[in-house]
Amino acid sequence: MRGRNRLMDQIATKLNMVAPAAIPGVNEELLIGKAKKGRFEMFLLSLSGGAFIGLGFIFFTTSQMGAGAVEWYGATKVVGGLVFSVGLVLVALTGGDLFTSTTMSVVPLIRKKLTGAQWISHWVTVYIGNIIGAVGLATLVYLGGTHLQGNGAWGAVTLNSALAKVSHTWVQAFVLGILANLAVCLAIYTSNAGRSLADKLLAITGPIALFVSTGFEHSVANMFMIPMGLIVKNFGGERFWGSQAVQDLGLTPDMFSELTVQAFFLNNLVPVTLGNIVGGSVLVAIYYWAAYLRPHDKAARTGATA
Repeated sequence: MRGRNRLMDQIATKLNMVAPAAIPGVNEELLIGKAKKGRFEMFLLSLSGGAFIGLGFIFFTTSQMGAGAVEWYGATKVVGGLVFSVGLVLVALTGGDLFTSTTMSVVPLIRKKLTGAQWISHWVTVYIGNIIGAVGLATLVYLGGTHLQGNGAWGAVTLNSALAKVSHTWVQAFVLGILANLAVCLAIYTSNAGRSLADKLLAITGPIALFVSTGFEHSVANMFMIPMGLIVKNFGGERFWGSQAVQDLGLTPDMFSELTVQAFFLNNLVPVTLGNIVGGSVLVAIYYWAAYLRPHDKAARTGATA
C-alpha cells in the first residue's frame, strides 16, 4: 500500500494536485476547522452561505426566462446549471458554511476528532443560518421588484420551479436529495485537490451544473427558491398576476394552490434534507474514509504499518 501511495503522490505532484489518498485528510481538517469556530462566526458564515446559494438560484432563474419556448430546452438547463455554480463558488472562496457540505463532518466524528456536542452544534447552527440567509435574500429580491423582470417572466419561473419542487413524492424528494448532495459534496471534495484558484473553480462548476440542470434537490437552494415562490404567489399582487408574461402563460393563483408553507416543509425540505445527509455523509465522506483513511486507522489501532 505504501508503494502504491508513493506512486499516486508522484503522479499528483507532476499534475500539481493533491494526491487522491491525501484529499480526505485535507477535507477533514477543513471540516474540523469549521466545526470548532466560535458560534457567532459560524452563524455569520452560514448566513452568507445560504444567501450565496440563493444568488446562484437568482442567476439560474434569470437564465430560464422564456426557456420553455426554446427548441433546445436541455441546453438551456445546462446553461442554468453553469450559472448557478456561481453560488457555490462564492461560498467556497469566502469560507461560507453550507449544511449540505457540513454533512461530511461525520468522518471527524467517527475518528473522534470532534465531540458529539461540537458535531451537533455545528449542524444545527449552520442549518438555521442557511435558512435565515436564504429567506432574507428572497425578501430583498421581492422588495427590489426582481420578480417583475421580463414583464413577470422572472416571477413565473420561480413559481413553476417552486411548485415542481413541492410536487415530488416523498421518496422522489429523498432520492433526489441524495443525488444532489452526492454532486455537491464531490464538488467540494475534489476542489480540495486543486492547488490553484482555476483548479478549484473547474472542480466545482461541473458537478454543480450537473445537479442543477438535471433537477436534483438541494435543501439550501430550496430554502431560497420555494420561499421565493411563496412570496411571489402571496404578495405579487395585481401588478404581477396581470403582467404580460404571466398572462401569456395563462398562470393564475389557483394553479399554485399546492404551493404552501406546509408543502415546503413536509413535501420538500424534510425529505430533501434527509437525502442530502445520506448523499454527503455516506456516499462521499464515509465512502472515501473507508477507501483511504480506514486502513490507516485500523493500522494505528493494531500497531501495524499501513
